[in-house]
Amino acid sequence: MFKKILAMFKKSSIAPISIPSKSSKPRKKVESTRIGELGEYKINIQLDQLPKDCKYLSDLMVRNSKSRTGFSQIDHVVISPFGLFVIETKNYNGEIKGLRDDTYWTVNNRFKMYNPLKQNYGHIKALESTIKGNPDLIFVSMISFTMRCRFSIDPSLRNIESNELIVYDVELSEFISRKILRMKAVLKKSILQDSDVMNLFNMIKKANITDPALRAEHVEKIKRK
Repeated sequence: MFKKILAMFKKSSIAPISIPSKSSKPRKKVESTRIGELGEYKINIQLDQLPKDCKYLSDLMVRNSKSRTGFSQIDHVVISPFGLFVIETKNYNGEIKGLRDDTYWTVNNRFKMYNPLKQNYGHIKALESTIKGNPDLIFVSMISFTMRCRFSIDPSLRNIESNELIVYDVELSEFISRKILRMKAVLKKSILQDSDVMNLFNMIKKANITDPALRAEHVEKIKRK
């Protein structure tokens, strides 16, 4: 009798429920294309905050006879009454170390990257060739990093008096606005009138190569290099 009761008790017992651990589900990785889109969105928010007398263009590709690919791809160009800001964006994580004249900089003392100022200098020279006939133009080179970085660089590259600046993406509009005020104080008057700013905007926009095949070819040559 006791055995029958024990058997009935075992049958009625509830089996333990297995609860999957949080680590059992793989975390979704953010694709690099998505990261790029988020980065561009943040930059565009910054550029939309610029003074109304400024114009900007993004994701440009212009011809460059001195480049191995025959082109230069420029992330952003801001045209102000006092000069042009040529912006290269970088998506790194960690310590960025390098001096103004170094050929290579390092990321976390492990990975090398070509000095972004030298890279952007090539972009500026390509842009100069695109808009010939404007010898008095001042070009400001800006390299924008995400807040996931920390800088161990030449301190002068954070000085608003310099025409080569290293900034965080969230302070881009602030640095451009401060630089414009500095240029205004030094130059006393603007180099470009509103009509000149618009003419340059249209000239650069017209020179921008949008052909998907040529852009794909440019990217492929960079990968091979």
